[in-house]
Amino acid sequence: MARAPRQADIAAAAGVSQTTVSLILSGNTDGMRLAESTRRRVLKAAETLGYVPDPVATRLASSRNHMIGVYTFASAFPTAVDGFYYPILAGIEEEAAAQGQDLILFTGTGGLEARSDDKTAIRRTRIADGCLFFGRQVPEEPIDWLLGGGFPLVYIGRRDELSGRIPYVGVDYVAASAAVINRLVAAGHQEIRYLRSIDDALSSTDRERGVLTAASSAGLPVRRIVARAADAEVPALVERWRGEGVTAVVVEETDTGSLSAALMDAVRGIRVPEELSLAVLGQPVGHPELSGFEVPRRELGRQSVRLLVNQITSSSTGDPEQMLLDCIPIAGSTIGQAPC
Repeated sequence: MARAPRQADIAAAAGVSQTTVSLILSGNTDGMRLAESTRRRVLKAAETLGYVPDPVATRLASSRNHMIGVYTFASAFPTAVDGFYYPILAGIEEEAAAQGQDLILFTGTGGLEARSDDKTAIRRTRIADGCLFFGRQVPEEPIDWLLGGGFPLVYIGRRDELSGRIPYVGVDYVAASAAVINRLVAAGHQEIRYLRSIDDALSSTDRERGVLTAASSAGLPVRRIVARAADAEVPALVERWRGEGVTAVVVEETDTGSLSAALMDAVRGIRVPEELSLAVLGQPVGHPELSGFEVPRRELGRQSVRLLVNQITSSSTGDPEQMLLDCIPIAGSTIGQAPC
């Protein structure tokens, strides 16, 4: 297991003494004759090695600072009240307060040239006792580096990258998606189509697996069920499916909500559910009439904090803790009996 870099490593890389490294990194160089080139060389070595000052060195008897980080790989930190991530953030804040933890929001995309998956930005999370990560993709190299150094972290959302070593709190999209298909089959629907996003995020793949498992168990032909499409392609798809006798369309609800919104625009003028049944795998904000399921986003935030604090306070070095939460069925009013 790789250990975190130390000041001695920086000294060796920069060709200076460890005392010099310590003074430069602390900013305590007053009265010291030090070439600017030396200072820059030390700082460059620290950045290259991914050095972060160890908070343990400055903590009191508790050996912890009771601060946990929150880091997202989204293009901007998701704070819109009606956004997908907002309830997760609310759950994180509520549970952090209950656990006596302060929160640090890491602005991985805040710099002029920074990226959310930038290694240096992600390594900065080590100033906290541990960190929560969320987003549809995982930058494997920096996350692997943190795991290798024994840094406590929890990913919000199921992950199978890095040989299953990432601790997470996710959602059982497979079972929830299968339940929606089973409901459509029970209502007599045989020609069902599933509209999913074009990327390969694990949450999308899990939903598709649930759809195909349930369809196969019901004896439906699965070859044509799944369609990957961009938002602009949805109207033409719906028109074609109607001509093929499709009676039900199921759509994935991603963090942006754009695909389900495109479908809802495309079915204007069609009587739902009399002519076409609709179901959404994830409840869009402001549309309680849509049948499907609700993702327990607030609980995702709470459980993730609990799991992270348990990591921080536990000395266990066993398998990573991973859990899946059940979704909440939404009856809605957009699933009806299949037309005769």
